[in-house]
Amino acid sequence: MSRADSVDEDNPYLRDPPTDFDPVEELSADEAREQVALLREAIREHDRRYYVETDPIIADRTYDALFARLQELEDAFDLTHPDSPTRSVGGEPIEEFETVEHVAPMLSIDQSGEEADVREFADRVRREVGDVRYVCEPKFDGVSMAFVYEDGSLERAVTRGDGREGDDVTQNARTIGSVPQKLHGDSPDFLAVRGEVYMPKDAFQEHNRERIERGEEPFANPRNATAGTIRQLDPSIVAERPLEVFFFDVLEASDLEDSHREELERFPEWGLRVTDQVETAASIDDAIDYRDRMLEARDDLNYEIDGTVIKVDDRDAREELGRTARHDRYAFAYKFPARAEVTPIVDVAVQIGRTGRVTPVALLEPVDVGGVTVSRASLHNPEEIAEKNVDVGDTVRVQRAGDVIPYVAEVVEKGAENDPESHYELPDHCPVCDSAIERDGPMAFCTGGLACDAQLRRSIEYYASDDGLDLEGLGEKSVRQLVDAGLLESVADLYELDGENLTALEGWGEKSAENLLSEIEDTRNPPLADFLSALGIPHVGPTTARELAREFARFETVRETAETEPERLEGVDDVGETVAGQIHDFFTSEANAAAVDDVLAHVSPTESELESGGDELEGLTFVFTGSLEGVTRSEAQETVEAHGANATGSVSGNTDYLVVGENPGQTKRDDAGDNDVPIVDEDEFRELLAERGIDLE
Repeated sequence: MSRADSVDEDNPYLRDPPTDFDPVEELSADEAREQVALLREAIREHDRRYYVETDPIIADRTYDALFARLQELEDAFDLTHPDSPTRSVGGEPIEEFETVEHVAPMLSIDQSGEEADVREFADRVRREVGDVRYVCEPKFDGVSMAFVYEDGSLERAVTRGDGREGDDVTQNARTIGSVPQKLHGDSPDFLAVRGEVYMPKDAFQEHNRERIERGEEPFANPRNATAGTIRQLDPSIVAERPLEVFFFDVLEASDLEDSHREELERFPEWGLRVTDQVETAASIDDAIDYRDRMLEARDDLNYEIDGTVIKVDDRDAREELGRTARHDRYAFAYKFPARAEVTPIVDVAVQIGRTGRVTPVALLEPVDVGGVTVSRASLHNPEEIAEKNVDVGDTVRVQRAGDVIPYVAEVVEKGAENDPESHYELPDHCPVCDSAIERDGPMAFCTGGLACDAQLRRSIEYYASDDGLDLEGLGEKSVRQLVDAGLLESVADLYELDGENLTALEGWGEKSAENLLSEIEDTRNPPLADFLSALGIPHVGPTTARELAREFARFETVRETAETEPERLEGVDDVGETVAGQIHDFFTSEANAAAVDDVLAHVSPTESELESGGDELEGLTFVFTGSLEGVTRSEAQETVEAHGANATGSVSGNTDYLVVGENPGQTKRDDAGDNDVPIVDEDEFRELLAERGIDLE
């Protein structure tokens, strides 16, 4: 039995729709319901024409106006519904995904990159069911999912999982524009289809560019981006990311076609999007030829494929061939060889570091480099780009420095449309804050300072790092979350955080919020050396900060000297002309000066003489976590260092003692256990010092 759900051509919102609507308050409930029904019907048809037919009949702005009107009416008259197109904007976050059983097994496909294995597959098919026709399709490199429709409405969407059961990600799937909430035409009453969710290559590169420019870690490749997105617990995040889907197989249906090709031909009638790269092959030779042609065409497609899939077309023959415990025996994947080292540059993103340094990053067609898929590579700096004559569109060779960091080694072939002598030029202004980008020798820097969001995020991370004030409860992920939530717009905002705002965020409980606030409170009177290091002044790490503190004793003295007599800084150990210039530039920047003043409204650095007290602790290494009584953690570190010991921020096999105070971090304790490092509390630490004649007070 089938069902029909075709759009009414008299629907006023289908062709040349009006976008001037009566005020909501002038509508009755019945009028609102009627308008909502017409808008939903029309918007679904517009979605089908846009995503499936790629032949829209209205402009994007007109579509947006219809969509906004539907949202307005649903909100005003409480007319929300799971099938509504407005569900594509996301819903409430969920706590976890429910595991559900598939209506039919989602098995894997037997595969090989060798032609002999493909021919062996065809020989087996011929022996068991005779000569057959094949359907050839691209092998999408995305995330496979099952979509179940009942009475034409999307009931659930489930990840492949182990093939027998997967995660119910229906709320996330509803946000993908090419996933119809309701089927069109004469669709089966029950239909379970298999689809591949993916991120288009151009959208992936743009999304990665945005992440890089926001100071976030980019995704390694489109598949990772898709997998990471579809498993987000917040559907609104999924809605913001550019996912699409191709449907390519029927898992179960109340009405089945006789052949796979016939099924694929019906999909668009129902609103299910299919690739236009499907072909029928009369023989295995034709199927192999199809694979070879797709290998040549893969770079021209706007989605990643890693081979082709050869399927027996006839459904009765499929059933006769059956399946193994792991894969269906009617299909075979003919894999492509991995791209090796040579690949084109699709785009260049600009990454802004903590100090404002601008690093150009090449966004690549994903390529295999030493067994690792690489989609981005460092271009280092403008001078190196010019030397190598690198530009967008060029084909380049990618290598990995120390088998870790990918970089562009050389240009193999200039882009067809590029001037042979042309190379990529950095923008004149920062893509994050629009401040001017200035050259400094071979490097380039954003002049926005802490007013630049990218520098801000990294500055907060550094302020809280081991080389800063060692806020163990505030790492990269937490900083990003707090900045994105609007709770941190400056380093100084750390001191305005409160428990209520923290516990309102995902992943924050009362205990973790209390621990972080306690750690922050302990940094209100930091030793001068720690504070100087935490500010993230270029080339001023913990060692140089200690020398500056020893020389000038007070923060204001350091600041005034840097502003008015920077040459005096050159007399400090570890500070030469270049570093002195960097310190001067930092403190004379208006943006930095304002940011430092904001922090000083909450923080009073203490004077610290850092004089040596002897070598009683020589050869020992201490790590501290949690709050101590009577002294700050930084003062305890200074004490042990003044007596010959090392004080580091992280536990390793070289650590002799982990000193644990109140509200300690779990990470350091776990690391101590892993490295067999003795853990001592504050009383035991004081006793250890007293035995050597050292007073902690």
